[in-house]
Amino acid sequence: MNNLLNADLHCHSVVSDGTLTPEELAARAKAHGVELWALTDHDEVGGQARALAAAKAQGMHYLTGVEISVTFIGQTVHIVGLGFDADNAALVQGLRDTRGGRKQRALEMSDGLAKAGITGAYEGALPYVGNPELISRTHFARFLVESGVCKETNEVFRKYLTEGKPGYVPHRWASLKDAVTWITGAGGMAVIAHPARYKFTPNEEYALFTEFKGHGGQGVEVVTGSHSAAEYVTYAHTAKEFGLAASRGSDFHSPDESHTELGTLPLLSSELTPVWHLLSNRIQ
Repeated sequence: MNNLLNADLHCHSVVSDGTLTPEELAARAKAHGVELWALTDHDEVGGQARALAAAKAQGMHYLTGVEISVTFIGQTVHIVGLGFDADNAALVQGLRDTRGGRKQRALEMSDGLAKAGITGAYEGALPYVGNPELISRTHFARFLVESGVCKETNEVFRKYLTEGKPGYVPHRWASLKDAVTWITGAGGMAVIAHPARYKFTPNEEYALFTEFKGHGGQGVEVVTGSHSAAEYVTYAHTAKEFGLAASRGSDFHSPDESHTELGTLPLLSSELTPVWHLLSNRIQ
């Protein structure tokens, strides 16, 4: 498996905040030429058995996946895990603990929206949640769009769900060390997801990558749905600077919301080491 492989190692199903089932995602990935796939639901590995079976049925290779929410320098950062044992007890318990704070946060978000004149948001968001443990801002956004408060989910985030807006509630997630340790302890590889999204200062970003690698992190998403062409180049340089393997993933959530389709991103540069080269013994 070389750099020209059409790998999509970042997407979400109804098990977290996507709108398609693992089986529907596998079929969609296959239809767009994906050869190596991973389902990376937020803080949850409950869809992994279904995703593996669906990948096999579609004739695709598969890596187990998860996207763990981490708090770093006061911001939420996402760490993708690939190629781990999805039944590892420490990982499963760590993810359960991370999910535990979501309901209270959601109730506080609903209270904030009520003060802005939008009542019943928690109850309204629940029908959009496949797994109540994983209720998130995305589910609130879908409710506000369907109820006519906003025209699209991006507008909801901009007006109501980002810092300083009525429905924003910060949450204390796992630590960076926790997330990397759970993944590597389960035999997998930890990968920094979509690094350009965090808007850290250069010093803060350097601290993130340095600490991440110090804890045993080995990869970074270079080509991902929210990166620009210039950012592909920037994070290719970062990968080489820190000696990290490069990953590729659309971060696909929904046919109606995602700007990047499964399997349609540019291929990784030949000068990078793909994560799948280091995970060849974990590919199923």
